[in-house]
Amino acid sequence: MTTGKNNLEMSSPASAPAPKKISRRDVLKSAGIGGIGVLIGASGVGGLLSMTESKANSSGKTDIVPFYGKHQSGITTKPQDHVYFVALDVTAAEKSALVKLFKEWTEAAAMMTEGKPVGELSSNEFLPPKDTGEAAGLSASNLTITFGIGPSLFVKNGQDRFGLKHKQPKELANLPKFPLDALEEEWSGGDLCIQACADDPQVAFHAVRNLIRIARGKAILHWAQPGFQRTKQADPKDETPRNLFGFKDGTVNPDIKNEKEVNQHVWVQPGDGPNWLAGGSYLVVRRIQMFIEVWDRTNLREQENTFGRYRDSGAPFGQKNEFDKLDLKSKKENGEYVLPVNSHVRLSHGDGSQQILRRAYSYSNGMDVKTGSFDAGLLFLCFQRTPSKQFIPMQQRLSTMDKLNEYTSHRGSAIFACLPGTNKGGYIGETLFN
Repeated sequence: MTTGKNNLEMSSPASAPAPKKISRRDVLKSAGIGGIGVLIGASGVGGLLSMTESKANSSGKTDIVPFYGKHQSGITTKPQDHVYFVALDVTAAEKSALVKLFKEWTEAAAMMTEGKPVGELSSNEFLPPKDTGEAAGLSASNLTITFGIGPSLFVKNGQDRFGLKHKQPKELANLPKFPLDALEEEWSGGDLCIQACADDPQVAFHAVRNLIRIARGKAILHWAQPGFQRTKQADPKDETPRNLFGFKDGTVNPDIKNEKEVNQHVWVQPGDGPNWLAGGSYLVVRRIQMFIEVWDRTNLREQENTFGRYRDSGAPFGQKNEFDKLDLKSKKENGEYVLPVNSHVRLSHGDGSQQILRRAYSYSNGMDVKTGSFDAGLLFLCFQRTPSKQFIPMQQRLSTMDKLNEYTSHRGSAIFACLPGTNKGGYIGETLFN
């Protein structure tokens, strides 16, 4: 969660062993269904349409974001109201099975982003339908589906899993452990990821559900998190969304209408590493728990000092408007900076040379049974060309000095290489697997 350029930016002995009990979860995992229960949630953040995406399809519908193109949608696409994000573990042993999965995913994703089911209804009523059906009659709702691959798809436990080790980019490596991280395995890592964003939560969940179904026998769920922002209906002025601390979140991002700026900060360029990723982008995911109850007992002045912005307007200290340039030099009479040195916005900004494209969403998973408080926070998603020069140095500053750390805890973390786009007749991942 941030208002700058970053995030708020992790028996007793017996004579003979008892037979092992097989749980329903184990049965589901062995069938490739996955063992993680997931809930339909809501999501979003502000932005604009990518230069590579049109505002309407050939039929004239304005709620369809084209799936095919030079880049995957869901990165520079105008953020939708809801997200459903999942990380998966690959169970397939052969590269051919992985290729088959991505081909099937590409075909299904292209249909669902047009508001169509993943397959025709079978005339045999004794077989399960190809599509799960909960999105029948619903519009495409600007659905985008973005696929990514994690470092563990290349090498896991020292093994070159699919003969792709030589193609692994140096930038696609597990993130370093940052100070104060409290990462949990159940919210971290993954061989693959799917980010489904839509203006309707059921449409987003339907997309993920059907893609997981297609992956049965080849991949299983590792973790899943839905997210939300204020809806377009609730905010007709389309202002910057607010996070669960009540502050505007996502004020500063690269200008996605500026091709030079997007190429500089978001899209991987030829020569950056293995050229199979050119036109793609690196995605960093952080699941950040927010201590809402503590924040709610904090006075407004302290809250604003924490962010370095006025809550009402979103303007940085010393300025009048949300998008005014940060004043990093002015001091008070006592010699302290007007913009506190440990404020979130100042540390996120740094020297201004590092930029990332954020698409963060709030989340609420009900109650944290360990504490009896809300299990809520930020699903921080950011895209960039070079994580080692963008997200990592930002987070290193924030993790050591950010006053916001008093009110948050990073529980989950992952990095993925979001593949380049593809054209009709091709498939997502073909540049890597061919």
